[in-house]
Amino acid sequence: MTLKDLNIDNTWTLFLDRDGVINKKLEDDYVKHTTEFEFIDGVLNALRILNPIFKTIVVVTNQQCIGKKIIFPEDLVLIHQNMMYEISYLKGRIDKIYYSPYLAAENHPTRKPGIGMALQAKQDFPHIDFNKSIIVGDSMSDMEFGRNAGMKTVYISDEAKIDERIDFNFKSLIYFAHSLTQL
Repeated sequence: MTLKDLNIDNTWTLFLDRDGVINKKLEDDYVKHTTEFEFIDGVLNALRILNPIFKTIVVVTNQQCIGKKIIFPEDLVLIHQNMMYEISYLKGRIDKIYYSPYLAAENHPTRKPGIGMALQAKQDFPHIDFNKSIIVGDSMSDMEFGRNAGMKTVYISDEAKIDERIDFNFKSLIYFAHSLTQL
């Protein structure tokens, strides 16, 4: 299967993980403040390119730093407001951000690989069809989230990974965005 086979048009939905896809991951740490949030090279341009391609673009992110009481929900909201401002200022778009504040040990249904955040998005955007949705993530829990919801999966990594849960591999979001403009 190739991206071209999907016949992606502006009825599709793009689900994006945050850390490792949109912003640089901090090793053994969490983004706790806006000053620690750094966009990955090419992401702002990628979101500008992806804007007209997808009807809906949402972020789904596990944020157990809240459950661990490392940051407050208000801190995360501020980080996301600044992220959204930068993205929209440069003609990109994210329609909504969903986050799961729960600890991994809680196994909460909103925490990826559970599909709670996908179901929240569908409730907010009833036109979402998971069969016409793509999740872009950098972890296997993102890929499992996509599979569990019936989405196509895009794995972001410097090295391609072969796994039944992965449909497509790309080095970064900008490589994925450019591949869609080649269709």
